Amino acid sequence: MPHSSRRLPIVRIGAAVAMIALGSVHAFAQEDKVLANVNGKPVTEAELQLAMADLGQQFAQLPEEQRRAAALSALIEIRLLSEEAEKKGLADETEFKQRMELLRQRALHSAFIEKDIASQVTDEAVRARYDQEIAAVEPENEIHARHILVKTKEEADAVIKQLDEGGDFEAIAKEKSTDGAAAQGGDLGYFGSGQMVPDFEKAAFALEVGAHSKEPVQTQFGWHVIKVEDKRPKTPPSFEQVSPQLRSLLLREKYFETVKTMRDGAEVEITDPALKTAVEQIDNAEGAAEGEEPQAE
Repeated sequence: MPHSSRRLPIVRIGAAVAMIALGSVHAFAQEDKVLANVNGKPVTEAELQLAMADLGQQFAQLPEEQRRAAALSALIEIRLLSEEAEKKGLADETEFKQRMELLRQRALHSAFIEKDIASQVTDEAVRARYDQEIAAVEPENEIHARHILVKTKEEADAVIKQLDEGGDFEAIAKEKSTDGAAAQGGDLGYFGSGQMVPDFEKAAFALEVGAHSKEPVQTQFGWHVIKVEDKRPKTPPSFEQVSPQLRSLLLREKYFETVKTMRDGAEVEITDPALKTAVEQIDNAEGAAEGEEPQAE
């Protein structure tokens, strides 16, 4: 297939925001039913739900009915080993206390995003951004084409001669094309600008509906003979298709807007010169990315 690489539409999700597990906070506001006891101490439903959210990747391959049992088993193991660690005084070590403080800060970071940032990304805001993006899209056509791919120009010339003499394009494609679409009569479906390699795309868009190419088109895949079946205005993606991406985009924007405001109002000093330079380069790169215009395709 003569497809070129193409950026996904509308949004790239920032790494800092992609790590946020939205919805994880309110998921545990439920009846705190006792599910088990470990050395006389209860393990509750709320703790199980928290463990399932935190350890979810470990249980992803399990059948759904086994996930709760696996999470409870893991909780019991955690409880037993943590109690033993307490007995050995590991909780009093400096490294452990530092790790606990970092975990506390990360939890507060996620809670702040959930309560103060994500709450601003309403359904109405997502819909408004969709309307804004669609309104900014330039009208564009797409075409429905077929092709026959062969290895040499001589073979392609012979195919064109057959077509000029009334040969059936689909039948010839099934017989002679080396492309994966041969079984479908060379059918490539509908595609728009930027989805095919340049030489193929230029030749295809220049053809009238119903016409086939009179000269072979060479690309890195071989020699093509193209036929255009239809041309139509390209339909923009529906709201349902892109709303998750738009929601992520708005969350990302709100997140970095909040972080910038806080950084501007804070006293942050990096005393290591090399590290300071590296951090500034990262911040500048993020700032440049934030300035990019998202594209709705």
